[in-house]
Amino acid sequence: MFIERWNFLDSLYMTIITLSTVGYGEIHKMTPRGQIFTMFLIGSGIGIIFYIAGSLAQVIIEGRLREVLGRKKLEQKIKQLKNHYIVCGYGRVGTIICSEIASKSIPFVIIERDPSAIEKVNENGYLYLQGEATDESILIKAGIERARGLISVLGSDADNVFTIITAKGINPNLRIIARACEEGAVKKLKKVGADKVISPYRTAARRIVQAILRPTISDFMELAVHGHSVEFQMEEIPVGKGSSLTNLTLQESGIRQNLDVIVIGIRRISGRMIFNPSAKTKIMDGDTLIVLGEVQNLKKLEKLCIYSPPEGP
Repeated sequence: MFIERWNFLDSLYMTIITLSTVGYGEIHKMTPRGQIFTMFLIGSGIGIIFYIAGSLAQVIIEGRLREVLGRKKLEQKIKQLKNHYIVCGYGRVGTIICSEIASKSIPFVIIERDPSAIEKVNENGYLYLQGEATDESILIKAGIERARGLISVLGSDADNVFTIITAKGINPNLRIIARACEEGAVKKLKKVGADKVISPYRTAARRIVQAILRPTISDFMELAVHGHSVEFQMEEIPVGKGSSLTNLTLQESGIRQNLDVIVIGIRRISGRMIFNPSAKTKIMDGDTLIVLGEVQNLKKLEKLCIYSPPEGP
């Protein structure tokens, strides 16, 4: 309009077909000044378009590359897991389970199929695999052959049943804990291989009744078992093979006298439970001590229960 004195429509049309490189030809004969302006318009216009296209491509490629590399890194971490837990389902129950396990620094990996739940898993920085927990290949990727246990808290009893059957088929020695959505599913889940089945409704009902009939005991158990007290907790501590406490009686071990820790029960490696063991009860390899005490004293006891090889000459 200013260089060639064309009208608005002709100027706009000529500018558009020039920038789009359509090349229909000149509407009117141009002066040398118009030709110079056209060359500048083509060079700068194409340069801007290529720059924008390149920037968009870079964002897309880098984002995809970052996603692929992040996925590879995540899978590599999962491959290195040993004696870990596999949590199937990251719903309301699974969220709380993972939070509690993470607070104890216990290794675990989550299997979840819902993309919205995966976003929450990512926010918390947990290891995960996206897919069906009933899929054998997913369980193998989660390291089920090296796992310590599996927790199945999927949304339906049918999914939990199929997950347990698949998991037991791969690793028959795996300890499995499952949630029963319906009361009648408890027997079915145990029948297919679950070592422990939790019914949230029955558990909640019992705790409510306990809080009504025995409020002091209820408060005590809440304090000890659920870790609401930072200083005082109930814990189970396995006795490692070759521990300094092995073959000692409770009195000889000095657990009560030196650490101020109460031994409430002992679970033998055979599974037999000894409640309120006497001072003459011996501690054996593979036992699990159920104890009550302050956190710092429990940590000291845990160190004693871990095997430490004798010092060499």
